[in-house]
Amino acid sequence: MARLRTFGLLLALLPGAAQAADVAGTRAAIARSLDAQYSRLDALYRDIHQHPELGFQEQRTAAKLAAELKALGYEVTEGVGKTGIVGIYRNGPGPTVMVRTELDALPLEEKTGLPYSSKAKQTLRGAETPVMHACGHDIHMAAWTAVARTMLEMKDQWSGTLMFVGQPAEEGGGGAHSMVADGLFTRFPKPDYGFALHVGPYPFGYVSYKPGVINSTSDGLQITFVGKGGHGSRPHTTIDPVMMAAHFIVDVQSVISREKDAAKFGVITVGSVQAGNAGNVIPDTATVRGTIRSYDNETRTRMLAGIERTAKAVAMMANAPEPEIKLTAGAKAVVNDDALAARSGAVLKAAFGDKARLMPEPGSASEDYSEFVIAGVPSFYFSIGGLDPKAYAEAMAAKKPIPGNHSPEFAPIPEPSIRTGAEAMSLVLLDVLQKK
Repeated sequence: MARLRTFGLLLALLPGAAQAADVAGTRAAIARSLDAQYSRLDALYRDIHQHPELGFQEQRTAAKLAAELKALGYEVTEGVGKTGIVGIYRNGPGPTVMVRTELDALPLEEKTGLPYSSKAKQTLRGAETPVMHACGHDIHMAAWTAVARTMLEMKDQWSGTLMFVGQPAEEGGGGAHSMVADGLFTRFPKPDYGFALHVGPYPFGYVSYKPGVINSTSDGLQITFVGKGGHGSRPHTTIDPVMMAAHFIVDVQSVISREKDAAKFGVITVGSVQAGNAGNVIPDTATVRGTIRSYDNETRTRMLAGIERTAKAVAMMANAPEPEIKLTAGAKAVVNDDALAARSGAVLKAAFGDKARLMPEPGSASEDYSEFVIAGVPSFYFSIGGLDPKAYAEAMAAKKPIPGNHSPEFAPIPEPSIRTGAEAMSLVLLDVLQKK
């Protein structure tokens, strides 16, 4: 809380009424630009939504966004970090500012009932799977494209270099790392500032932000339990790996309930279990896959050790060989730059008033934008709401669950979400690129 109090003091020290008036005028100009281009944005959004692609398979999506930037006059490079794109626009002296969007979707079958629902399928781990933009990346791409055009229409008001980055494989695929490894900050100007946004399951028209840590570290687990297969009617002649997997899924939660500090955030979730293909056959192996989330390294280390110990103990109790354990490091926590968060947060507060909210705690999701922060880019990552305020209020009052990111029913309302994202992003860009 001390960090938030300091942040609040920084906000208070920034220009007040005069800034609010300037921001209101700028926001009105941005809104006019969005009015003129929205029909095109809506068509783009629907097209991307209907044609989602998995990480590192986003050839169509990347080509579509690259074409949008090229038509505006950006210098576009494709194939960065496999399927990523980079668009550069130079507009005189000043800082280089990066704006990131994600390109990929998730292996889910859409259940939103929208008239433009995805029917797409792609191959994942050798099997065909339905694909859906269940995390809102389609909203992000539409807003990103809108900002790219709006900034050029208002280029007499700023000076510097824009760097628009379309990143592949954000959903656990290492896309940000792939782009950095492919020379994102050596082949192109290294940004002085970086910006990104994310739509979430709260009312549209709102923006949320905070300094410092804003989400969790993500690690992956894959454990294969090795048994001895046989007939389902004679389990005593086998070593049942399905039983081991079941024990592990339940027992590993004791790491959270009994080993982790109760005051610290930590989650272990098993989301995939694969074993056998017949109900009357005990297979030789069973594989579980899952995710591990934490904010601090001490908690992370304790959970990783507990997972490994639990898996080995389960196998030992079954008199089975040691399991094959793969614990893979994923995205690190995104950390907003305090000074940039105070500056950009003040702009959002001046523009959106009470609808610009300071997040009290980090979120539990993860995001590999952290790779860009780790590479030395001071950043401001914020979120926008995407749901109908009335429907949201009714659901909250009735205590009904609200589909969120990664749900097959997640359906942000396009126009107000895209507009809010584009307005907010354009405002903070114009602020850091303002002419001296």
